[in-house]
Amino acid sequence: MKVLKDRAILFLSGPPSVEQTESDNDSILDKFEKIIEVSRKYGIDRCLNRGKSHLDYVKRKLDISPLQAVLFSHFMELSADNQIILGQIANSLKCSEIRIIKYINECDELEKKKLIRCSRHKSSISFRVPRDVRDSLRKFNEFRPEKSENLSIFKFFTVLEQLFEERENNELTLESLMVELKDLINLNMHLHFCKKIMSYDLCESDSVLLILFCHLFGNNNDDNIVFHDFEFLFDDRITAHQVKKQFSNGSHALIESKFIEFTNSNGFINNDVWKLSDMAKKELLSELNVKKNQNYQKNIIRFDSIQKKELFYNEKESESIQRLVSLLYEENYRKVQDRLTGNGMRKGFACLFSGAPGTGKTETAYQIARETGRNIMMVDISDTKSCWVGESEKKIKEIFDTYRNAVDNSEIAPILLLNEADAVIGKRKEFNAASRAVDQMENTVQNIILQEMENLSGILIATTNLTQNMDKAFERRFLYKIEFTKPSLSARQSIWQSMMPVLSPADSETLASSFDLSGGQIENIARKRTVDTVISGGEPSLETLLSFCREELLQTPDAGKKIGFLP
Repeated sequence: MKVLKDRAILFLSGPPSVEQTESDNDSILDKFEKIIEVSRKYGIDRCLNRGKSHLDYVKRKLDISPLQAVLFSHFMELSADNQIILGQIANSLKCSEIRIIKYINECDELEKKKLIRCSRHKSSISFRVPRDVRDSLRKFNEFRPEKSENLSIFKFFTVLEQLFEERENNELTLESLMVELKDLINLNMHLHFCKKIMSYDLCESDSVLLILFCHLFGNNNDDNIVFHDFEFLFDDRITAHQVKKQFSNGSHALIESKFIEFTNSNGFINNDVWKLSDMAKKELLSELNVKKNQNYQKNIIRFDSIQKKELFYNEKESESIQRLVSLLYEENYRKVQDRLTGNGMRKGFACLFSGAPGTGKTETAYQIARETGRNIMMVDISDTKSCWVGESEKKIKEIFDTYRNAVDNSEIAPILLLNEADAVIGKRKEFNAASRAVDQMENTVQNIILQEMENLSGILIATTNLTQNMDKAFERRFLYKIEFTKPSLSARQSIWQSMMPVLSPADSETLASSFDLSGGQIENIARKRTVDTVISGGEPSLETLLSFCREELLQTPDAGKKIGFLP
């Protein structure tokens, strides 16, 4: 009878759902997956019942409500995206955006628990799951926020950097930032820095500004701070404009109190660039033991390590390059700089090398450096691109700060070489509420570079394959613009003869007239010829060299016939 009774109960209640039979041994990431599956299948309301075992697990681990557990599971599903908008959450949950708007208060609670960050910019709102949250859930199966008390001075400044980064990304209001900073300082009064900050008779907003300047120098060794570096603190343009005006005319409380001072270049005060004063550094940053940054040295290519290379140009290019070389000889360079400074003009030299790939732009910069005895600080712009909003801006700012340091600490100013700068000199975009964050980031990067070019005191050479789409603001700031075209017939013949001295004049002429190749393409063929010589033990024939040329252009012999090339 008992068996029949048990079967009757089973029949009446139905088989247990998959959600009810899952093991509690799953990780929290497994639970997120199952919550997502159940919520998409049954909807949010029924998920609170059907997925109860999974929700209880997440609720217990993260100390959040079941509804918050559902929402956070979907945030985790989208966490690879740095900016999650309401529409994405609605699509993930298969519900309307209006339904998600009803849950904004729940999102606020998740933000208070630091499980997500919310960015509010004008009329738009977006979210992200911080990397430390994801890493903690993956490694420890729970979120373990780092403690902010009894920190070392170095860890303290790391936390400062995180807080200012969150404010810059609109993830903290100014009021919230002030609260966070005040709590952080009160929890670390064992540090000399915190004691000194608390001892000053400053209003809260000025304290935040002073702490930001300390962060910029302590973490980034930044002694050239422009308004762009701290305008993100302010909620409205009027306040920002007032502060900028006070900084520029020296009436701000931090300048009058000698915490901040103007920068000084060659005896001239720049009232648009500021730094933490030596007094403030000594009083506030003694624990950090900050030394003058010499990191620029590891990014430097020494001029005497550059191998001499003969380059061939068309007549117009050759004249422009020789004029630039003559200017950059140190004696002429100093005279021109002194004359420009005396006339109240910008003394930096920004040069643009444009042209198709392989036309010698980068190599020319190297040979100019070797010829004029100037080291090169090489930067590949593509390496500065980051999917994380705020990171690209920091990298670009750090590049120019490092270069400024290199100029200040070198007897002869090095050349800052921005290789393949196409991505940052294009036309700036117009924005509206629907604009992508990455477009706004690229505009910010461009504005930083424009401002740095305006204040440049050294030599910048940027190379680009395209100039048709160049922003007019960049065009005005390049003093010298040299366009590199493909070599003429005579120049190609000289390149062939230079790269392969074993060629007869007739063979050089045949190769030059048969293929319209750039210097870089001819160099590729010369290298291939060297490899072939080593393998075969003899010089390749003219026919073999012609086949190498076709391969370089990705052509077949038949294709060559159609456009008049030799077979």
